[in-house]
Amino acid sequence: MTKVDLVVENKTGIHARPASVFVQTAAKFKSKIQITANGKTVDAKGILGIMSMGLKKGTAITISADGADEADAIGALKALVESKFGED
Repeated sequence: MTKVDLVVENKTGIHARPASVFVQTAAKFKSKIQITANGKTVDAKGILGIMSMGLKKGTAITISADGADEADAIGALKALVESKFGED
């Protein structure tokens, strides 16, 4: 299992478009990927779960991946969050 702690930095948080991009990126990997924030953990490959978390700017999140390609998955998702999903 590989984990990374990040903070949502884009102004509008993880709303519909970034959540969609996040899910599409996570779906490219075979590993089980989860996102945890505010004491709640959801499947990172399900947009409804991510949208239900209400991830705003400044929210601390943990992305975890478990599987054959976990390191690549974490790397790709970390880069996506750090790039502010191409916003700002």
